[in-house]
Amino acid sequence: MTRVMVPTRTILAWPATILTLILLSACASVSPEQNSSRINDEAAAFTGGQLALALTDEERSRRIKTALTLLERPLSQTDAVQLAMVNSPSMQALLAQGWAESANAAQAGRISNPVFSFEHVATGDELELSRALSFGLLDLLTLPKRQGIASRLIEQSQLRLTGVVVDQVTQIRQAWVRAVAAQQSLTYAQQVYASAEASADLARRMQAAGNFNRISRAREQAFYADAATSLASATHRATAAREALARLLGLDEAQTRTLQLPERLPDLPREPLTPETIGSQATRGRLDIRLAQTELDAAAKAQGLNSITSLTDIELAVRRDTVFDNVEGTRSNPRGYEVDVRLPIFDWGDMQRNAMNARTLAAANQLEATMRIAGSSLREGYSTYRTAFDIARHYRDEVIPLRRIIADENLLRYNGMIIGVFELLADAREQITVVMAAIDAEQQFWLADAALQATLIGRPTSTTLTATTGASSASGDGH
Repeated sequence: MTRVMVPTRTILAWPATILTLILLSACASVSPEQNSSRINDEAAAFTGGQLALALTDEERSRRIKTALTLLERPLSQTDAVQLAMVNSPSMQALLAQGWAESANAAQAGRISNPVFSFEHVATGDELELSRALSFGLLDLLTLPKRQGIASRLIEQSQLRLTGVVVDQVTQIRQAWVRAVAAQQSLTYAQQVYASAEASADLARRMQAAGNFNRISRAREQAFYADAATSLASATHRATAAREALARLLGLDEAQTRTLQLPERLPDLPREPLTPETIGSQATRGRLDIRLAQTELDAAAKAQGLNSITSLTDIELAVRRDTVFDNVEGTRSNPRGYEVDVRLPIFDWGDMQRNAMNARTLAAANQLEATMRIAGSSLREGYSTYRTAFDIARHYRDEVIPLRRIIADENLLRYNGMIIGVFELLADAREQITVVMAAIDAEQQFWLADAALQATLIGRPTSTTLTATTGASSASGDGH
């Protein structure tokens, strides 16, 4: 006896109702365009509508040209995000992985292919040919419910992908802030070094002339040594921040060399966001809450389906046989059907149902936890944002103007020979130190701003405020 099992997509003379169900099984599908469009709609403020998976050489060529155009000018924060959208292989990999995950989710809503079996049995003078087309009856009966589960799994996949893209864009925004701030701080570190070098050289010459004692010269030389160390550290920080940004943008070596950054961070906004504005934006639909809700919905639907499939399984086969009797020269074509039922004797599926109950309970509690965490993370993010804004504005409106007044007064005192050149140089160094502290305060504000925008959409990102030094020197007299 020969038995051949051949999967087939062709079904002949199948009842209209079953054909309809099979056609419905192909409805749950996704494409990369659908995923990209969903992300661009959900997170337009992050992607700028530019996110798309490049599938052809022509699309890749257009993206390369766009990247070259963006690199021809100093890269703003918005341009940096756009550059990552068109240039980063990591971003393209995220989209491809999201497409694969959505496709796997859609597969859960389709029925298994039927199995065509053919038997050839020869017994003496009799030859029997058997043909059977079998399929899972429960697959057909539960198809609408499984399609509902697949739709929610697709929704989960797309929301997760949107969240990962938002995280990536937030990292790019913050990396851009760090790179620009590090470059700006390096400029002032070079000025401090130049001032310390001039002061140390002048002290050395004055000591040689007998006009400066040894300990005073040593103080100037020690400050020069510290300034040299600080300059080396600032140079490395600028390089590291620039390279970190280049990695997130997906730049190659040639593109990294052409990367230009603005000379300074953007000005602070005229007014900070208000709690009312934050509250209205946060209620428009957070990704984390929506994702937790879809996970609960999917778990609830899967639990209902599992109540049936964990207990039994039914397979239906339609048969058509042909029997040849070579002695009598007759031929008959008996037809019929077979039903296979899995008997719940050893396993009643109670453990599977318990597992599904536990998953649904966990999803319900996770939704509640996510809703509670959402409010807390939003309050913390806004506190960080507002504190960073107030500190940066304080430097801009109070500390820096005071330093200018002190510098102007010390210059007048120097011209009136009330203080010497070393006191004037020391005051200039203190002024630069305060400016660098102000840059650090602005950097922390823009980092907090990027984190708050991510928190608003439902991807909480924590940013820790660090102590900003230099404000106390504003009260000094230059000595």
